[in-house]
Amino acid sequence: MGSLSALASDPVIVWLNGTHGAGKTTTSALVQQLIPDSRVFDAEKVGETLMDITPGLPETDNFQHWPPWRPLVVETARRILDYTGGTLVMPMTVLVEQYWREISTGLAHHAIPVRHFVLHADQDTLRRRIEGASPVPSPFRLNHLEPYAEAARTWLHGEAEVVDTTHLTPAQAAGQIADALSRRMSPGDRASTG
Repeated sequence: MGSLSALASDPVIVWLNGTHGAGKTTTSALVQQLIPDSRVFDAEKVGETLMDITPGLPETDNFQHWPPWRPLVVETARRILDYTGGTLVMPMTVLVEQYWREISTGLAHHAIPVRHFVLHADQDTLRRRIEGASPVPSPFRLNHLEPYAEAARTWLHGEAEVVDTTHLTPAQAAGQIADALSRRMSPGDRASTG
C-alpha cells in the first residue's frame, strides 16, 4: 500500500455509498484507521436530528426526502473540514441521483474534493447479510435492495469507484479503498466530485 500521509494535509471526503448490508459502517471505521488525520462522519445523524424536530416534519419513509437534509449534510461536512482539516470518511447510502447531485454540487461549490466509492455485493449476498444481522430482518433494509440494483444499473456505478465486497472481508475492502486513495489524485480529479 502506498503512503496516505499526503492526504492528511488536504481536506477531502471519502464517501462510502452502497445499500444496507454492503458493509459501509464497518468498513468506514477500518478506512479511518488507515488514513492519517481522518474522522468518520455519519450523515445519518443529520437525518436523526431532523427526525427529532417536534412537531415532526412532513411524514416520509426516508429522511433523505426532506429537502433540508442534503444541504445540511454539505454544510456540516464543510464546517467540520474547515475546523479540523484532514479527511472525512462518510458512510451513507444515497440511491437517488438528484440527491447525490445536490450533495456533490454543494461540496464542489466549497472546493471540497470527494472520492466516491460504492461498496457493492450481489443481491443474494446482500439479502443473506441483512437477514443474518438480526433475528427479525429489517423490512426497511430489504426494501432498499431493488432501488440499489436500479441505481447501480442506471447511474451509481458510473459515478463512483466500485469495490465488490461479495467475497471480501470489511478489512480487505478497507485495504482496497486505502490503496486507491494512496494513488494520489491528479489535479483534474481533485476538482471532480463525481
